[in-house]
Amino acid sequence: MSELTIYTETETTVPVWHSTDPEAIRDQLNARGVRFERWEANRELGENPDAETVINAYQHAIDRLVAEKGYQSWDVISMRADNPQKETLRTKFLAEHTHAEDEVRFFVEGAGLFCLHLEGRVYQVLCEKNDLISVPAGTPHWFDMGSNPHFTAIRIFDNQEGWIANFTGDPIAVTYPRLP
Repeated sequence: MSELTIYTETETTVPVWHSTDPEAIRDQLNARGVRFERWEANRELGENPDAETVINAYQHAIDRLVAEKGYQSWDVISMRADNPQKETLRTKFLAEHTHAEDEVRFFVEGAGLFCLHLEGRVYQVLCEKNDLISVPAGTPHWFDMGSNPHFTAIRIFDNQEGWIANFTGDPIAVTYPRLP
């Protein structure tokens, strides 16, 4: 179930707001320029679909987003608990960073936690199957895939180079709750 939990910069254990209602989550995030919406596949994916099957099932939604925002490329990424680089990647993504372009992710299966540092608050968005999040360019954030990651996501990019991070050096991410 998708969740949004909001903390202040100074109180990292007691949230000021929490919801599992997708419409309330969308409203909170959209008010801060963060896109959050739910997508549905237009066909059955089956078990362990390959990247082409995933893209084809959501091409209608990708095309709509590309027409609206001018994104240039997309791909599919899967992360599993048996990935030998999972700890290295988790550490990298847990460091607060920004991007020169929007970071757009659509969760086909599994879950991940996006943490956005906005206006003196931290917005922790647990994204799960059918959730799309678009973090605007320049927004400080980090991502937690958990110690035993399991997700497949479509990544949509403004540029052909893909994921390029500018790390802020702020240690804020270490003080907030993480996925187990």
